[in-house]
Amino acid sequence: MIDLWRPVKRFRKWESLFIIHPERVEEKDQVLEKIKQLVESKEGEILKIDEWGMRKLAYPIEKKKQGYYVLIEFYGLAELPKDLEEFFRIDERVIRFIIVKLEDRFTPTEEKLEAKEG
Repeated sequence: MIDLWRPVKRFRKWESLFIIHPERVEEKDQVLEKIKQLVESKEGEILKIDEWGMRKLAYPIEKKKQGYYVLIEFYGLAELPKDLEEFFRIDERVIRFIIVKLEDRFTPTEEKLEAKEG
């Protein structure tokens, strides 16, 4: 018998752009690994990582004029952005970040099918 009262897991899709401190760029792989572990702990997956590299900041942050930009696209459970935001705020290697919801309802198999066809 099917349990109709069982809660349905709703995945959502987000992207996040964050800036790594210019003097801590050599630690970017550690930051990305920590983010990957966090996303996977919330039953999510990173779909794309786009490293923009060192770029000039629009305005100085912590007296720095450059930062290492990274854009990631991912999906996971609804509480994932809150946990990711907490990580960004605590980790001193990240000087700025933004998290944007791309899709309110996301089925992981759709993305994987599109990737295989493309």
